[in-house]
Amino acid sequence: MLSVVDVFDALAAPARRAILDALSARDDQTLFEICTRLASDHDIELTRQAISQHLAVLEEAGLVITRRQSRYKFHTINAGPLRDALSRWLDNQEDT
Repeated sequence: MLSVVDVFDALAAPARRAILDALSARDDQTLFEICTRLASDHDIELTRQAISQHLAVLEEAGLVITRRQSRYKFHTINAGPLRDALSRWLDNQEDT
């Protein structure tokens, strides 16, 4: 079972937050598409291997879901673990 610590550890790196930004703009992206979007939209120049490792951390934390279609691997954001992590503080709060 994932913990709040896993989610926040995954969000600690700016590159991983940028990956989530890219996936929130459009789901079902390949590694190549994510690399391109990070370079063009976020000015992040990392190797494909580095981005792949960041994606693995996000996947372990449950923040990214992957699916294979033929030889391609598609990545999709999963906001559920983030919602769960924040709900402990937000559920009982009234809007101010």
